[in-house]
Amino acid sequence: MGKAIEKIAHESGHEVVGKFGRSQPPTVSALKDADVAIEFTRPELAPAHIMLCKEAGIPVVVGTTGWYAHFEEIKKSIHAEGALFTATNFSIGVNVAFYLNRVLAGIMNRYPEYAAGITEIHHTQKLDAPSGTAISLAEGIIREHIDFDNWALSTEEKQAFGGNLPVQALRMDDVPGTHTVTWNSAIDSISFTHTAHNRQGFAKGAVLAAEWIIGKQGVYSMADMLNFETI
Repeated sequence: MGKAIEKIAHESGHEVVGKFGRSQPPTVSALKDADVAIEFTRPELAPAHIMLCKEAGIPVVVGTTGWYAHFEEIKKSIHAEGALFTATNFSIGVNVAFYLNRVLAGIMNRYPEYAAGITEIHHTQKLDAPSGTAISLAEGIIREHIDFDNWALSTEEKQAFGGNLPVQALRMDDVPGTHTVTWNSAIDSISFTHTAHNRQGFAKGAVLAAEWIIGKQGVYSMADMLNFETI
């Protein structure tokens, strides 16, 4: 992701003034050379990196997932002083899918004969399971459908009529990301799939978010930037 973001940033006319990782961790003084930071590292590193950016006085765009246990605490701190843009997926196409997913879930309240489930496939290097994108899809269904109140990781592809929404996570070589939402009945099935062909969509969205957040204060998401109609 770092290489893809750097390539698109250069193509968009931006200068990358620093690159940091486990072998060369960021410092406040180094971060002050930048107008904005883009964070795609590891779940255990992201919270500290966000707070470093706040201390340096620059906004930060975070694409790392799996750190959300710290989100509410960090959100309170950033709202008081700083700017954070966080998303489980920066792809424009995925965020259109998020919107369609919520619309469909609301419609399916009228048809209780359909059971719902999610399957996601990612590369074997992905550390968290299910993916942040799959969790966002699940939360969208839970938000709009009266019969679901939580999601649960499943070892197989299946659907449920309510309670825990099953989410299957598969890991395969060289798969940037595939997410399928299925509503299944005895008569037929309704499903939609988003398939990432490469990492460019994620990188492009992250650069667009970095451009958008400069000069702002607070906590933002792709919904804020894309300004989809509120459901």
